[in-house]
Amino acid sequence: MLARFSFLAVVAVLASGCANTSPVIGGKNISYGDTKAVELVTNEFGSTDLQMIAESMTRSLAQSGILQGRPVVQVYDVKNKTSEYIDTREITTSIKTQLMKTGTARFASDNTDMQSQVDQLKLQNQSGLYKKSTVSKTGNMIAAKYRLEGSISSIVKRSADYKDVFYKFSLQLVDVESGLAEWMDEKEIRKTTER
Repeated sequence: MLARFSFLAVVAVLASGCANTSPVIGGKNISYGDTKAVELVTNEFGSTDLQMIAESMTRSLAQSGILQGRPVVQVYDVKNKTSEYIDTREITTSIKTQLMKTGTARFASDNTDMQSQVDQLKLQNQSGLYKKSTVSKTGNMIAAKYRLEGSISSIVKRSADYKDVFYKFSLQLVDVESGLAEWMDEKEIRKTTER
């Protein structure tokens, strides 16, 4: 009898150890959601739009065959031509991340991070703070073969009963040496709200 009670006690302790006993702090109206679920809170640019654009562009570029041999690409910030604030850097970051995962491209420091790269090289080479054998040498950065750039624009139409927003995202891959656009694609999204 005592052995049976001890066994049940051990099972109870193990089961309670597996349960999540972390306290919950905060409001009652907050919950986690599925990051891949379609988000329809407003007809403004949102997370679902960002995911659709990044997935569509990545798939199109990876399947184009232009990125043979994992060329080096420099990414420029997407130009926001809409009337609303859109963090276009997140769009390009998502596209870069997905392309890196497919193994089809490598990325040079982009136009906004290049100064940080140059500053780091100067610090290592000119400050005297670093052991010479560990210092990254200047003149060894890899130049980009391609430049990836794009824009997002929108057309907004309103009436008493509806608001219609049409987004158009365009992206192109340009050969740095020749200046020729080697790949282009666009993704269109329409969102309509009934008032």
